[in-house]
Amino acid sequence: MARIIVPEAEAIIDKEFPVLDHGFVRLVDYLGGDSRIVAAARVSHGMGTKTPKEDNGLIRYLMRNMHTSPFEQVILTFHAKLPIFVARQWVRHRTARINEFSGRYSVMTDEFYMPKPEDIRRQSTTNKQGRADETVSSELQGKVLDILKRGQAAAYESYEELLHEDIARELARINLTLSAYTQWYWQIDLHNLFHFIKLRMDKHAQYEIRQYAGVLAKMAKAVAPVAYEAFEEYSLYATTLPRSVKDRLVKLIGPMASTSPEAADILKSIEDEK
Repeated sequence: MARIIVPEAEAIIDKEFPVLDHGFVRLVDYLGGDSRIVAAARVSHGMGTKTPKEDNGLIRYLMRNMHTSPFEQVILTFHAKLPIFVARQWVRHRTARINEFSGRYSVMTDEFYMPKPEDIRRQSTTNKQGRADETVSSELQGKVLDILKRGQAAAYESYEELLHEDIARELARINLTLSAYTQWYWQIDLHNLFHFIKLRMDKHAQYEIRQYAGVLAKMAKAVAPVAYEAFEEYSLYATTLPRSVKDRLVKLIGPMASTSPEAADILKSIEDEK
């Protein structure tokens, strides 16, 4: 089979999409697209390509019923520049292949992430790992930014001083802050990329990594638009109901099904859900 070319993906190959103040994401390469998903699924049954409508329906069927292996046939490679604290959240997704910039071999750049004033919040009282919704005063914003800037400047000054003394780079770097930028190549299949996007675009995820996830989502959509639409429908914006809630809905909607086609469709969808 010839290499699959997706015009929407070709249009963004090697283009840097800025994220935060110094970061970016770049789609380096991709392998496959919607047609690869279809081909991989149909080979199981020895069936050839059908009409576009049937192919699209097949992708939706696969996503709806969580048949994930055909989506794993699509591979995307990204080049990302990101703060180290974002990278440490990102790397928890262990289903990818990573090659990261090495501070042992190369000199770290004097680039640190600085949040926007409006993104400085107090600790949330309801979310132990996140920020509150309310902004703080401009005076406190300025104080926080000043503290961060002074800490970053002092850390990099010490780093340069150690390098000047010819201290090994692997030691000189250890006092640099989590706000320092790193870079890596990150390769992942489409199924696991969808899982990353679902978790990291969630409102409970940290603001900074949500910005990267949003860019990755746009790139995934460019590579496999039909699959991405199915992902939005059946995963990203879908809700999984507890059994008790599902049973209550069936009891509530059931009597309406005989007189309301819409209620009948909703009931069928609830009952068909695994």
